[in-house]
Amino acid sequence: MIRVMVCGAYGKMGREVLKAVYGDPELSIVGAVDIKSEGADAGELIGVSKIGVVVEKDLQTVIDATKPQVMVDFTAPKSVMPNVRLAIKNGVCPVIGTTGLSVTDVEEIDELTKQYNVSALIAPNFSVGAILMMLFAAEASKYLPHVEIIELHHDQKLDAPSGTALRTAELISAKRGEMKQGHPDEVEKLTGARGGDFGGIRMHSVRLPGYVAHQEVIFGGIGQTLTIRHDSISRESFMPGVVLACKRILSLKGLVHGLEHILITNAAEEKIK
Repeated sequence: MIRVMVCGAYGKMGREVLKAVYGDPELSIVGAVDIKSEGADAGELIGVSKIGVVVEKDLQTVIDATKPQVMVDFTAPKSVMPNVRLAIKNGVCPVIGTTGLSVTDVEEIDELTKQYNVSALIAPNFSVGAILMMLFAAEASKYLPHVEIIELHHDQKLDAPSGTALRTAELISAKRGEMKQGHPDEVEKLTGARGGDFGGIRMHSVRLPGYVAHQEVIFGGIGQTLTIRHDSISRESFMPGVVLACKRILSLKGLVHGLEHILITNAAEEKIK
């Protein structure tokens, strides 16, 4: 069994990860960390009996005591890099779901994986449907290059635009290249009204209670529009992707950015079978 520890265990995503790992016969929860920990057993957080894994505050202590192979991180932008550095330096493969990483952060993680010969996965979104939405959008941009992205999340999300929106824009840009959209003399009467700009792609962030994670990519052409939308109704939607990442990361090499790489490989192997 693959030995997994979870960072951010008290959070909503952390609890879902604990539940998913606990329920998979190929994975084993060996450690859990949260800066808000009051010594609860991980089993109590997911509504089962105690499983003998106490949620601790100190990551190094848990690594030393439990010898995990994989660390799943759903914490906060200010916490993720210290966690990842510590994990990699201790030979633990991080599966990173926390968004808000900068380009510099990603470059550092890449260098650390090479230095310590440890694999790592950064996934802005673990939902299979969201990954398909991004791949479909990238393909559509070859034929309808005028595009804008609207992402909608709960009002407790700390970063904007979302990691999924940024990753979608990256994939689209790789297909269609950078281009200027809209009227060249366009004027914003209110700063930010046209959203952020990523290589000419306008991105808009909505933060309201009631949402979980949603995104639509809108393409415009002569006499037509195309909308590709994905909705995560609950956080359970991310768990099959998290479980797959935990199972696959030990066979990866270096840094992998985006769950789509694992999904494509996994689908090809399943087809071969």
